[in-house]
Amino acid sequence: MFDPVIAPSGTLLGLLQRGRGDGTLHALAAPRDEALAALNHCVLSDPRQDWQVENRSLYYARLFLDLDGGLAQIERHLFGAEDVLDTEDSRTGLALAVLGHLASYGRNDALVLLRRYAASGSNWAWALDELALRDDDAGLRSLATPVLARFPATAEGDADLAVTVRDAYEPRPWRLWAEDPREGVGARVRAAREAGSFDRWQRQMRPSGPRPGWSVQAVFDWADEGLGRGALLHLPAARCLGAVAGPEDRGAIIEAARSGTDGARGAALHYLAESRDARVLDLIESAVSDAPAGSRVAAEAAVHAFERMCGPEAVERARGWVARPDELGASAASVLASRGEAGDGELVLGALRETVRSQGPDAALLRALVDGAGRLGICCAAPVLRHVYRETSSSELRGRAARALAATDASFATGFAVECLWDCEETTREVAAQYAELVDARVADRLRRLAADPAEEAEVQSAIHDRLGPDATAV
Repeated sequence: MFDPVIAPSGTLLGLLQRGRGDGTLHALAAPRDEALAALNHCVLSDPRQDWQVENRSLYYARLFLDLDGGLAQIERHLFGAEDVLDTEDSRTGLALAVLGHLASYGRNDALVLLRRYAASGSNWAWALDELALRDDDAGLRSLATPVLARFPATAEGDADLAVTVRDAYEPRPWRLWAEDPREGVGARVRAAREAGSFDRWQRQMRPSGPRPGWSVQAVFDWADEGLGRGALLHLPAARCLGAVAGPEDRGAIIEAARSGTDGARGAALHYLAESRDARVLDLIESAVSDAPAGSRVAAEAAVHAFERMCGPEAVERARGWVARPDELGASAASVLASRGEAGDGELVLGALRETVRSQGPDAALLRALVDGAGRLGICCAAPVLRHVYRETSSSELRGRAARALAATDASFATGFAVECLWDCEETTREVAAQYAELVDARVADRLRRLAADPAEEAEVQSAIHDRLGPDATAV
């Protein structure tokens, strides 16, 4: 999947792509055709940086309802020739999730589209999961034949079916189909479920990895073997060292952390960090400083080991490392943001400003620094936090900025908090429900609507009830 192209934050499309509350408010005030064009663009070209931590589907579905939008463009997107050529979930996942929410709001046309796509589309499993949550038993039973037809009645087809049934995210359709009296449906699904369960049992009976009686060197070899397969086993190998290493092994572990192979070095550094060995911080610094001539894997393992350290010695060393222009300096800033004291506010603020200046409003490090600005109550950070809130394309980072602004910006309750009531992220709406100033006429009405919406998250509705009391659902 290509990185999405995000429009400027001051445009209607840019607001909707970011999932900002102002996107909904501007769309409702814009000409309907213009608003629907921007909305369909977002649904058909997923704008999220990371769909696993960012929400958009409920946000877009609610706007479809508000605009009384049709589904013709979504239908063409789902059933076009490209569905055969590009079978990645990212092409259709957001559109299917939006249809799922629309179906839960009573849009029968969305339910029909989901059924059609589950029967014939490439990303049928996603559509089936949406239907498992919203469709009735009769609708799901009608899909048994077209779905099972995807798996030929051969040994290979039956094996693929067993894996699909075993790994199904929503098991409800498969349970219904297992009760079907038809031989080609019920009996086949039951056999697939049994085969999947047997396969899972076999894998549990044949675990790979460390065995009792392993030596320290055996653990190092296992970590190196994993690295050769592309698997980073630093943490599990460190835990194994904790089980097998004795005082007599300390010298070998120190030597591995200083100059061992990549897998062994990462495991040793994590082990020493967990045991709070006095020498580990110098070894971490050495692994990072030697990276140009050494290994990036070892440097990354060293940084990760440092970030997991919880003692005061790590915080003290972070104060000296925070000015470094490398990944260890960034890690030190993250440590101070999450575990520093009030006196570290200036260092965190400086790192926050420099990160925004040099890397922009979507930098990964900003998550820790924004949280740290809120945790430490750095009021001087409010202008930078407002910039991050407006400009980032990550709704997850914007939510963090909203929480930090609630702790640092006196104008938040009458400013961004009001907009946040329409945000795509439920955690951001929860913050807004706690802080948005009720003197704004829009706030009380929006809170009541969210409280009465069955699709709204329980945490948001709980925050609303705390603000409005037992009459929160009276619209």
